[in-house]
Amino acid sequence: MFDAIVKVGGSLCNEAILRSCAPRWAALAQEYRLLLFPGGGPFADQVRAVDVRFGLSDSAAHWMAILAMDQYAYVLADVIPNARLVRDMENAATASACRQVAVLAPSALLLREDPLPHSWAVTSDALAAWLASYTGVRLLVLLKAVAGVYRHVGDNSCLLAGEVSRHELERSQIVDPYFVHALPAHVDCWIVDGRRPERLAQLLRSGRTVGTRVLPSAPDTV
Repeated sequence: MFDAIVKVGGSLCNEAILRSCAPRWAALAQEYRLLLFPGGGPFADQVRAVDVRFGLSDSAAHWMAILAMDQYAYVLADVIPNARLVRDMENAATASACRQVAVLAPSALLLREDPLPHSWAVTSDALAAWLASYTGVRLLVLLKAVAGVYRHVGDNSCLLAGEVSRHELERSQIVDPYFVHALPAHVDCWIVDGRRPERLAQLLRSGRTVGTRVLPSAPDTV
């Protein structure tokens, strides 16, 4: 159905970044069937602030954060040329088949399926991993405002890791704590600098790019 699910991190919700990347994502949709999945960004940050203030229940905070993702989806669909906001897989598949960028506003789907625990340990990263399982997609790309996962080398320097195990990824804290449990064993997952759209293009075309690949695991270890 899709060549890739591309999760657009909330850290990329910046006017300069989105204005620069949006046309490149639209161009890629002419070659590949893409489903864009939004993070929470500044909208989810507001939910966190309200949660601190009022001490919300886990379920209230969970659904408010998912509605925050809908808001980011509206931003993406409005900024990206030839994009279509969708709420289900049928319309997403139709949009991508028409060479449009399908941007999922996920609240309706997630409310119906309610697939993961209600907790701040579950964020848009884990939900994107669940969506990869739900759709059967083979490639999940997490676009973030970092180049990938870094390893400490010595006392004062770091090196970009080309590959990491799921255990190492969990310890890196670059994704939420539930992500590795939601990510299907068969899915090829990459963490890529979303500020560099050419890296996403290279990954789609060649299967490799500058970034960090999450090594697959046996099904019973996830």
